[in-house]
Amino acid sequence: MNTVVFAAEVPVEPDGLSIVLPPLYEIFWSAIIFLILWLVLGWALPKIYRVLDQRQEQIETGLQAADTAKEEAALAQRERREIVRAANEEAREIRERADQDAKRIVREARVEATAEAQRITENATRQIEADRKSAELTLRRDVGELATELAEKIIGEQLKDRELSTRVIDRFMDELEADLKTTTAGVTK
Repeated sequence: MNTVVFAAEVPVEPDGLSIVLPPLYEIFWSAIIFLILWLVLGWALPKIYRVLDQRQEQIETGLQAADTAKEEAALAQRERREIVRAANEEAREIRERADQDAKRIVREARVEATAEAQRITENATRQIEADRKSAELTLRRDVGELATELAEKIIGEQLKDRELSTRVIDRFMDELEADLKTTTAGVTK
């Protein structure tokens, strides 16, 4: 049996301090890596912090802008509601005024129509009365002339006195009207 012992396999007994301290080459490489990391982070961290600060400012600015936009939107909404309310109020007032104007116009038109109808009625009444009187005078004259002609034919003489003829005609017409009224009063009873 041959036993070959390799040096790597030979356990080395650690001394008291070597248990706590790592080997020198590990310390060297750890220091180099630490130095590189320190340089990289020393150079990169301010930039990273600056970017983070800018980002935070942008976020805060955005949040402030959003809050401002919310407030402005709420204000605009309130203003819109106020404008709509005012417009509705104004429209209601306009409708009320229009209704009042319409009622006033109708009232005025009725008054004017009543006045016009009254004027027309009065004119018509006056015209009828004038026509009636004119017809009565014409009828009285015509009947008087006929009665005079008839009386002249019956008597055989011509009535030359105009005044006498007028009195005779008036008396005849008065008697005729009295007879007519008596007849009419007896018929209506």
